[in-house]
Amino acid sequence: MLDLPDDAVAAAKVILGQLLVREINDYKLMGKIVETEAYDQKDAASHSYRGQTPRTDVMFGPPGRAYVYFTYGMHYCMNIVIGKPGYGSAVLIRAIEPLKGIEQMKKKRGTDNIHQLTNGPAKLCQALSINKEFNGHDLSKLPLNLQLGQKIPPSQIFKTTRIGISKDTHRLWRFYIKDNLFVSKP
Repeated sequence: MLDLPDDAVAAAKVILGQLLVREINDYKLMGKIVETEAYDQKDAASHSYRGQTPRTDVMFGPPGRAYVYFTYGMHYCMNIVIGKPGYGSAVLIRAIEPLKGIEQMKKKRGTDNIHQLTNGPAKLCQALSINKEFNGHDLSKLPLNLQLGQKIPPSQIFKTTRIGISKDTHRLWRFYIKDNLFVSKP
């Protein structure tokens, strides 16, 4: 089980700088998480706002699981479930800095531009082959694993409004590592 704060906003900051590892057959893909967004059931922009449904069931616990959903009829996005079971909250992984398996990521994404590989939630899912089969996956285990380590100092974390939402747009619940070249939108 992953040791993360129960609060999605606090967890979104702690997750910055941590490693997301994807094992596929005989190779590993790895990236440092550089951008996150917090979502909570009291937040109208959250999938859990209207309560637990078959789609959002994973968001309501247990924590440390992947909540993977399909959006715009063509892309997957991955969140990390946060908090106590029964309370719907998660942290969207918006961007990672590729560290290992970059050539495989380039093939999966169809681009040689390293800065375009994983600088968005759908791009990173495509680069790491994350799809609906990982919905509910325990992220303390491979083949998709969150490795916790050193925390990013608060002075290096920038906060702003979330991207692509139309409700509760005033919340400063998007976090990213300052001056990182791999965030989706600085």
